[in-house]
Amino acid sequence: MAKISTLRNLGPAIEASLNAAGVQTAQDLADMGADAAYAKLLAHGERPHFIGYYVLHMALQGRPWNDCKGAEKDALRISFDALVSQSAADTPTGIEADLDIIGTGRRR
Repeated sequence: MAKISTLRNLGPAIEASLNAAGVQTAQDLADMGADAAYAKLLAHGERPHFIGYYVLHMALQGRPWNDCKGAEKDALRISFDALVSQSAADTPTGIEADLDIIGTGRRR
């Protein structure tokens, strides 16, 4: 299987982050799509960054990262904001966050 970094726009840093989040190959990424892969990154503790989100979309389409403009970019921003909002709602706080750190919370 091809490495993630073989896709246009994606280098070793995002490949390492995706690998750590459970996305191992370019085919895994293509099969799950940019939204699901980005959700995995967020769940794994990556900080949200809109450019990184739309770069994944462009990479899966084989397009240059800076090709995302206008209405397409606006629509992706809405999707990104919803994804980040959902991720924040799924992130434990307070005692649950502390329990997660030691392995006895929701994320065992």
